[in-house]
Amino acid sequence: MLEHGGNLRDAVRHFGRPLEDWLDLSTGINPHFYPAPQLAANAWHRLPEYSDALVQAAQSYYRAPQMLAVAGSQAVIQALPRLRPAARVAVSAPSYAEHAYQWRQAGHAVTECIYAELHAAVEQADVVVLCNPNNPTGEFITPAQLLRWAAQLAERGGWLVVDEAFADTVPDMSVANHTDQPGLIVLRSVGKFFGLAGIRLGFVAAEQNLLQQLANYLGPWSVSGPAQQIAIAALNDRQWQMQTAQRLQQEGERLRQLLKTHDMRSSGTDLFQWCSHQDLDDKSEQLWQFMAERGIWLRWFAQGPHRPHGLRFGLPGSEAGWQRLVLGLDEWCELNFKDSPTQRRRGRKDFS
Repeated sequence: MLEHGGNLRDAVRHFGRPLEDWLDLSTGINPHFYPAPQLAANAWHRLPEYSDALVQAAQSYYRAPQMLAVAGSQAVIQALPRLRPAARVAVSAPSYAEHAYQWRQAGHAVTECIYAELHAAVEQADVVVLCNPNNPTGEFITPAQLLRWAAQLAERGGWLVVDEAFADTVPDMSVANHTDQPGLIVLRSVGKFFGLAGIRLGFVAAEQNLLQQLANYLGPWSVSGPAQQIAIAALNDRQWQMQTAQRLQQEGERLRQLLKTHDMRSSGTDLFQWCSHQDLDDKSEQLWQFMAERGIWLRWFAQGPHRPHGLRFGLPGSEAGWQRLVLGLDEWCELNFKDSPTQRRRGRKDFS
């Protein structure tokens, strides 16, 4: 399997620090997760039938005309390549690695291309796959451009697959409300914004015929009863959503400014910041190792073909976590620069 963030047990094995002594910043998951309501007793007893209430809540929240609930968007990422004959597939790079991996595993001819080359890729490919906003770089493409590409691909029976796992705090960037048009497929996840990665629940928005094919492929009872009940509450809780979006915007900016004060140029979303290897003076691996030795687990991306090279920082979940991150970054600067972090902050370059 590919490597992903959140792999704290790997950190424990490699660095010998107890699990409870880690500050995990390796994912883009909201650390302030939705408080799960008390479940009905039959949530653990009955087979989880199709839930109209769950789908209706999702369609309202994501503003999509029709959706299918699935056991995490990963289930759809694995299923979609099996619903087409061999095709030419262009996947944005760098991006969430499972997309390219799963299309290759299914026997398709996959080309990975940078965002600047996606327009040309639409001319040649049968399927184009991208994350918007992108994970891990935070890049994005306007909805108007995405809809033009979807129309071009649909003219020859193609697909545009848009993974919107990190779009909750920028809802105007979503194209889910246009998924009644042919060839446009949008993936959404409750794991990131709602912080509910453990219930393994996601949604796909697409034409009804494709949703039916996916449902047949994935089989019955794909979403557990407890996951359904928790998600219905979360998707309908507008007050929590509004307050959380505001909080994440503030904390995302706090993280960006913290990195900036340590001379680390970054990009990203409200849930994570990305520093390329070049932005870290070609010391991304050294910084990852340094922080890990202090119990701070970052997501390091090693260099490779069409792969990012750098570090992704998630949000600390508490003030103690923020201060621990500040201390680690201060120590890094003190060891790697002649002047102290305090002195350096007085004369920072403006990276905004």
